[in-house]
Amino acid sequence: MFGFGSKKKQKLSLSDLVEQLRPDLSRESLGVGPDFPGVAPNPLMSSAAFKRNAELRTGVLALGVLVDWRELNSNPRLILMFDVETADGISFRGIADDTLTITELTRLAPGQTMPVRYRPAVMDHYVALARDADPAQVQQLSDEIASRKRT
Repeated sequence: MFGFGSKKKQKLSLSDLVEQLRPDLSRESLGVGPDFPGVAPNPLMSSAAFKRNAELRTGVLALGVLVDWRELNSNPRLILMFDVETADGISFRGIADDTLTITELTRLAPGQTMPVRYRPAVMDHYVALARDADPAQVQQLSDEIASRKRT
């Protein structure tokens, strides 16, 4: 006979818990592989997320084509999914965790190209919007990627 609390409890990782609570944020629904560390419930409370965001602010510029997004709460904090192209010819699914203004939110459209920053040494699917990017530098990167696709 089994008594109260006799079942072995399975330890869930934070990523597993988030996937149970928000299946739309699972690795599978975001289109990333098993190496993706997951979405932090509150990146301001996570030292790893804080460090990652600081590194991404100085990351390498790339172009991301917006695939989809998921709203997390009323900030509005969003998870943005991009198909990212780098200057080196690498393509990957990138995930940005960012807060947007209502104006920015209303302008989001799938297929929209936006400058993003990534960490080439890590390649963990995390990217950040490159709001500070020089438009001339973004145009040069766009031209490089377009010329590579033509050849």
